[in-house]
This record gives sequence, C-alpha cells and structure tokens, in this order.
Amino acid sequence: MGVKYSSFADVDIRAFDAVVVGCGFAGATVARELAERGGKNVLVIEKRAQIAGNMYDEFDDAGILVHRYGPHIFHTNDKRAFDYIRRFTDWRDYEHVVLADWYGTYMPVPFNKNSMEIAFGKERAAHLTDKLIATFGDERKVTINELREQDDPELSEIADFVYKNVFLYYTQKQWGLTPEEVDPSVTARVPVFISRDNRYFQDAYQGMPANGYTALFERMLDHEGIVVCLNTEAESVFDLRFFSDDEDAPLESIFIKDRRFDGPIVYTGPLDELFLSRFGRLPYRSLDFVYETHDQKHVLPCGTVNFTVTEDYTRITEFTYLTGQESDKTSIMKEYSHSYDDPKTQIPYYAILSEKNNAHYERYRLLVSPLENFYPLGRLAEYRYYNMDVIIGRALALADTLVG
Repeated sequence: MGVKYSSFADVDIRAFDAVVVGCGFAGATVARELAERGGKNVLVIEKRAQIAGNMYDEFDDAGILVHRYGPHIFHTNDKRAFDYIRRFTDWRDYEHVVLADWYGTYMPVPFNKNSMEIAFGKERAAHLTDKLIATFGDERKVTINELREQDDPELSEIADFVYKNVFLYYTQKQWGLTPEEVDPSVTARVPVFISRDNRYFQDAYQGMPANGYTALFERMLDHEGIVVCLNTEAESVFDLRFFSDDEDAPLESIFIKDRRFDGPIVYTGPLDELFLSRFGRLPYRSLDFVYETHDQKHVLPCGTVNFTVTEDYTRITEFTYLTGQESDKTSIMKEYSHSYDDPKTQIPYYAILSEKNNAHYERYRLLVSPLENFYPLGRLAEYRYYNMDVIIGRALALADTLVG
C-alpha cells in the first residue's frame, strides 16, 4: 500500500482520533501502535519534507547510502524494543568500532587494554592494567572520576591521560565549552574499559536495518489508519487556547482547523518552539555535515574516527562500513558542532543540560501540564538525551497507556 501522504489543506480533522507531531522513532512508533493496536485514525504532521526524522538516509550521487543527520547505529539491551523494530526491516549484523586519531595514531575508544598499550607501551601497560584489575576487577568500565578518587598516582596518571587525550578537546568542540566549564557529571561518564573488547557498544542486540532507516520508516507508517502531512509545522496549524492572557497561563485546549481536538496529541518537537519561544529559546548544540566521496574502497580503518586532539571537526564517519555496501567508491562525512541559533536553518541535536536550562524547560512544560490529552515525547519535547532504543521503549510505553 505504501505511506499515505496528504496536503494538510486537504485534511478533514474530524476523520482523525489522534494527532502525532513528528515522525522520527518517537512519533512513528506511537502512530503505528495507535493505528494498529488501538484501531485509531492517526494524523502525523512533519515539518520536514521527508519522514524518518534524524534517521533519514538516502543514496548519494556515488550510490552510497548516507545518513543525512549524523550516523545512527542501533544497539540495545531492551528486547522488546529490538523485537519491535525488527518487525519492519530485515536486519544486518553490525557492531560499531570507534577509533581516536591520537596525533595520527589510531587508538580504540572507549579507552581499553589495547589503547593502554598504544599510549604507554606494552610493558608499562601490562603493569598499569594489572593494577586496574587488582583495584576494580577485569572486564569493568571505570570512570575517570573513580580513578582519580583512588590514592594511587599511577591510576591518576591513566585518568589524566584519558582526560587530556581522549576527552577534553573533543568535548570542547562538541559542546563549545572551556575546560573550566565542563561539568563534572560529563567527565564522570567517560570510561576506561578494562577489556580487549574494541566494540563501541557492548549491548546484547546490535545491528543496522538492511535497507536503511528510511525504508524502515516507510514500513512503520504504512498502515491504512495513518495519514502523513509533510512540510507542516505544528506551531502554524495548532491554535493554542490559554486559560488567560497571562504569560505563564497554561493551555486550556488546542484547536485544529477551527475545531477543538480532544483526542491524544503526541508532540515530539521542541517544546519552546510550539510556543514561539515566548520565554526565549532553549539552548541546544547543532551540527553541520560535510560530505566527501573518494575513488577508493575505504578511507578510514573503521566506521567512525574521533578527532580528540586535532582538527576542527569532531569525527568522520564512513558509511560503507555501516551499510555493508561493496563499492569501488566510498563516502565519508565530517561533523562540526556549533551553537543552535536559527530554527529556520539549523536543527537542534543535543540539549545542553544544566540546572538553569532544566528550569527554563520546566517553565514551558508547565504550559502544557493541565492539558490531559497532550503528551510530550522524545529528546526535543522532553529536553533530554535519549538513544534510539530508549525512545522506542518510551513510545511503546505511552502507546500501552493510550491503547489501554
């Protein structure tokens, strides 16, 4: 049958039981569940010209399947999320490997026993690894902060090396921070992996959709109960009705096409933009991507290389590793991080979490809290960082509630 597309101008809102804003994993999962399990007619509105959200991929001029909004590698320990997503795609086994370019030498990330030998030489690395195992145990992930808390200068030496050569410059580029501004909670998440496992993820279930993410989303949204309107912004078609004219007055209802809509509204976009940023925009980091095609089989030794001590870009991804394509050409993507300043030309990727920004978001959330049929869901609507599997899990849980 295929995805049913419609112009929003042609939509009769009376024909729909639920509205979903956005069709990344959060929106598409809820839409499918409400239509399939709940028997509801679901209208999906999407501001972009295509489905799949940031997972959107397409073939470039060289015939290489590339991710247009950054590399996405599916990994999870949530069997329900994994089984759910496999309904809509054949699966390609893939386990992601990331290397750090350390002044031209490649070093596994997360920093592990193999990285230790590259950094310190085999003999000293063996001594330091024995000390790590004696202190923490083997096959453990230990944070920089945990290493520094030990009363041992050699463990601190490992922590200092990882901080300076793997974490610091990369984090400054990624978040636009000075070393003094790097939050200790961010540092605490940087692990040393006491292992020779070079995989970036150790989750039980890993892989890539065999035909790409866009094809997966086409199958998710292929249901007689789902209609998709592209190039449609919620802030342009929602008529927000407030309890009063006070700036902090919460929503009383949402009208669509001059009719009060009382069915579920699942919103996955930036919550501040729905309200035209009346309290100021929530801060995010955005990304720019520069693509290159090369007339050779591979440019990198693995799927992604992080540039932790050199270059203006944070990382390079080579897509043929991710897709498994065989070609005499290859396409790579350099990734640059910068501030999110213009919602018309930029995309918000990473919420900049802090006590101040969380309070800023909470002011927006309180505007929708009394509206019992409005459900913020996902990275942007909840101002959180979620992996794909967590998004799917949260969407399935919300669908469980809405379907009953």
